[in-house]
Amino acid sequence: MRPRSLALAAALAVLPLSAVSLGVSTAQAAPAPNAAAPRVALPDTVTPAVARSEKKGDVPADQQLSVAVSLKLRDTAELDRFLTAVATPGTPEFGRHLTPQQFTERFGPTAAAVDQVRGYLTAQGLTVSGVSDNRQVVDAHGTAEQIAKAFGTHESAYLDPQQQRAFFANDAAASVPADLAAVVQGISGLNNHTVRTTRNVKPSTPAAPAAALAAPSGFGPSQYDGAYNLNKTGADGTGVSVALWEFDGYSATNLKTYDTQYGLTGPAVSTVSVDGANYDSAPGEGQGEVELDSEIVRGVAPKATQLVYEAPNSDQGEIDMAAKIVADNRVSVISISWGSCEPDTTASSMTAVDNSFKQAAAQGISIFSASGDDGSRDCTRSTSGSTVKAVDFPASSPHQTGVGGTNLKVSGSAYSSESAWSTAGGGVSTVFAKPSWQTGTGVSGTMRTVPDVSSNADPASGFAIYTAGGWQVYGGTSAAAPLWSGYAAQFNQKAKAAGQPVLGEASPRLYAVANGTGYGGAFHDVTTGKNQDFSTKAGYDQVTGWGSPIADALNTALLGGTTPPTGGCTPAQLIGNGGFETGTAAPWTASSGVVDNGSGEAAHAGSWKAWLDGYGSAHSDTLAQTVAIPAGCKATLSFWVHVDTAESGTTAYDKLTVQAGSTTLATLSNADAATGYVQKSFDLSAFAGQTVTVKFTGTEDSSLKTSFVIDDAALSVS
Repeated sequence: MRPRSLALAAALAVLPLSAVSLGVSTAQAAPAPNAAAPRVALPDTVTPAVARSEKKGDVPADQQLSVAVSLKLRDTAELDRFLTAVATPGTPEFGRHLTPQQFTERFGPTAAAVDQVRGYLTAQGLTVSGVSDNRQVVDAHGTAEQIAKAFGTHESAYLDPQQQRAFFANDAAASVPADLAAVVQGISGLNNHTVRTTRNVKPSTPAAPAAALAAPSGFGPSQYDGAYNLNKTGADGTGVSVALWEFDGYSATNLKTYDTQYGLTGPAVSTVSVDGANYDSAPGEGQGEVELDSEIVRGVAPKATQLVYEAPNSDQGEIDMAAKIVADNRVSVISISWGSCEPDTTASSMTAVDNSFKQAAAQGISIFSASGDDGSRDCTRSTSGSTVKAVDFPASSPHQTGVGGTNLKVSGSAYSSESAWSTAGGGVSTVFAKPSWQTGTGVSGTMRTVPDVSSNADPASGFAIYTAGGWQVYGGTSAAAPLWSGYAAQFNQKAKAAGQPVLGEASPRLYAVANGTGYGGAFHDVTTGKNQDFSTKAGYDQVTGWGSPIADALNTALLGGTTPPTGGCTPAQLIGNGGFETGTAAPWTASSGVVDNGSGEAAHAGSWKAWLDGYGSAHSDTLAQTVAIPAGCKATLSFWVHVDTAESGTTAYDKLTVQAGSTTLATLSNADAATGYVQKSFDLSAFAGQTVTVKFTGTEDSSLKTSFVIDDAALSVS
């Protein structure tokens, strides 16, 4: 994968790989089929480079190789339904994101499936080195001969004539016993051809194009924040964490120099190692990418916490990094500036990464990926070459937001104009189908198109970056992805303050805004310029997507209001923080201690709920929220309630009263105790055109305790 922001002249050379030295040998035995155990071939497990490369011999039989076995998700139809609902305002599940444990319980591989895979690998003589916390990946290592036997394939040494690179790869599709095929998605690590590369670029100059500058040149925070109104949102990323997806390291001293130059302060950047990788003591050629990503996020959201995830630059490293970030669940935003062209990437590896992206969407994590710096011919610097129309992965995944590039002009620190950057990545995926949310003016076809949005990326209008001990000017879509990630950090801070859900999977919500009447106020629609095969146009296009952000207006559009225009009814969900997952009551008013994430009573979904009473003494708790129900709307109040009591019999000692204004909708008591939650619904259409307070009052007598637990409240209008 390549970073998307540093399109250096040096990037034309292949980045150094930590590839295993390949000897030519005939000692590796061919796998012997076992007639008693039918095998099933795993599709898309051969790198496309094999078909275009020269076979030089066998990988030595005793050569150590490491693989990642990816397991299938469960109940994928229900998962797809949930991902649509959780990202759609107005649905009962909107913003009700899952914890990693809840995702794994509902959709992840089972513990039994992991044990089955582990047992098989061990029986083949392989050493299982780890299992991801979300159970989606089992890592193992062994000799080439053991790998060949386990996966029914053969490892050979090849030469890629386009890149003049030696690599190893399996000659044919991997296979596993039929019973294992039911749980195994794919095998990665059988080749070391695909390398993620950066997506950054420097402007060409006649002399010393990579020479460091003594003082900053290019856009600083005041200019790019001012141009996109990022300085008008009233947010700085406080309380939000962002993951940087990296295959190289950084110098903390360089980051500090950038901060000092621009007067920025915020939490110290920290590194999270994946598979033992940590490049910070001796960063490589990708150092500029990592520092670019961090400095742009800092410039947009200076108070956000940055976690730099560093992984080996391999299929297995990328898969393991994706699984670790979502299982850790420490961030609500991921910025990706590395990638590889789709036709030269093993499809099963892309599927494994995308499965973790589905988990990210379910957990409310936004992902922004650079779309590439080779226009609509993303394989220009890869095996397939510049004649192939191609897009970049992971920007082509339908569960993240692909970010394209523009040339930005400013007047002081104000927006002046924007045009497409001629080599910004964009086009049509050959792997992923068009997701249901990808609609609107300019969207066509049946396959996923890229990018979704864009921002400044042309090195001619580049960013001032401090890296490797000096100032440089960088562009590339690697600069655009962290800018949008910084915006998401700002938004999540504002959403929490408003008692609303985080941005989560961004694309469905951004497309909804773009398809609405507020599009022109929330985005700069870029309508001039083109890449090799696509031109900009009004609305969506495969060069700049929907355009660049007008951050304050985009925030307003995404946060929305509770009252549609008088005289009409726009379907919506009016209750704020209905699942209490912000960890605070707002916009509810509640008695002290009611909003709770303790283990004494379980939430219906998520970790938080409203727990009224349960003290076993005379006590009263309240929970209330005021909403405006538009005229002409049908309105339905719904919530889930669990009554847990130490009382017995049918006498109502302890009571929960549910009211809309002065109207009592229901009275529950200890006599309604039951195992688990029950959903209650009430028609509030009589309150259309009015402002009404929905109120829960729990009253407990002085003897045995009764708990009334409320969760997933919604007031839906249509």
